[in-house]
Amino acid sequence: MNRTDRDQRLASAFVALADTLVTDFDVLDFLGLLTEQAVALLDVDAAGVILSDQRGGWRPAAGSSEQAELVEVFAAQTVQGPCVDCVHSGVPVASVDLAADTGRWPQFAPAAVSAGFRAACAVPMRLREDIIGALTLLDTSPGAIDDASVTLGQALADVATIGILQQRALGHNEVVSEQLQAALHHRTVVEQAKGVLAETGGLDMHRAYLALRDYARAHRRRLSEVARDIATTALDARVLLTEPIDDSPRAMGSERP
Repeated sequence: MNRTDRDQRLASAFVALADTLVTDFDVLDFLGLLTEQAVALLDVDAAGVILSDQRGGWRPAAGSSEQAELVEVFAAQTVQGPCVDCVHSGVPVASVDLAADTGRWPQFAPAAVSAGFRAACAVPMRLREDIIGALTLLDTSPGAIDDASVTLGQALADVATIGILQQRALGHNEVVSEQLQAALHHRTVVEQAKGVLAETGGLDMHRAYLALRDYARAHRRRLSEVARDIATTALDARVLLTEPIDDSPRAMGSERP
């Protein structure tokens, strides 16, 4: 990707992540967009998001791949890892070699290495003192994630956070809390629908997610609504499997519903 193309894609990414004042804003799809663009635009292999459950805990919310989602699950289960340290400290937290960081994170580090990752850097999703989650950048090789990628990752996380928090302009402050809790509930339904699609179509779980996402976007529906219909058999999973799956980096700004 040349410099001009990269700059244009970065600009489009920031515009799309800031464009949340729409009536059908879907936090879950929005966080998926954040992880997709982190991988497409930064020099990293995967990305994931953990989100506040609004009760003092943190739960996995999105990932650019099944392995990236697993890392966030490990973090939530063990209450360890760079993303957990990041949301507590409010500053980026990195590991240049997860295999060497078992003393630092005795449960999380081996689990992350088993998922195929050797380096990580988490940046906070925050606006001033308000931290709602963390974006984790992941590499399959040991070594520091370069400063430019971390800086741009923080910028993407900042814009995404502002986009979510500006929903307060639509009503009372509790709107954000309700949306974040709903997103975590909807993610469970999405996982159920992915399982149905994977079983029906013989897909791996990530391609099942892509099929679900592509159908929702093509039919201008919420990801969580389509997932619910698949999970409850109101929508035949085979319908989604008749359309080609787009696994290319998302073209920004043109296909948001």
